[in-house]
Amino acid sequence: QVQVVESGGGLVQTGGSLRLSCAASGSIFSINTMDWFRQRPGDPREFVARITGGGSTNYADSVKGRFTISRDNAKNTGYLQMNSLIPEDTGVYYCAVDGRKMTGRPFTSWGQGTQVTVSS
Repeated sequence: QVQVVESGGGLVQTGGSLRLSCAASGSIFSINTMDWFRQRPGDPREFVARITGGGSTNYADSVKGRFTISRDNAKNTGYLQMNSLIPEDTGVYYCAVDGRKMTGRPFTSWGQGTQVTVSS
């Protein structure tokens, strides 16, 4: 069993910043990718950012230049630094972790989400 817990969400004004964390725990041998998704009110869940095991990153066009994804492999934790926030960034942010368990079996685990609200 692999657990993923997001934290760091909250209420912020337009132009403000938040740093989300994504902590994975359990029987983890290795983590490949860590992804952030978000679900804005009334919209389907959408991709935000990805970081690979090698540190390569990619971002949705809507967040490029404003968000930065990173990870601490020693802590099995990923981060999403969000700057210059706008009301359109409001939503529930989810982390998805892909890797391999100690048993050798692959896994993909999602967190429960953390709410980000940007006021105008």
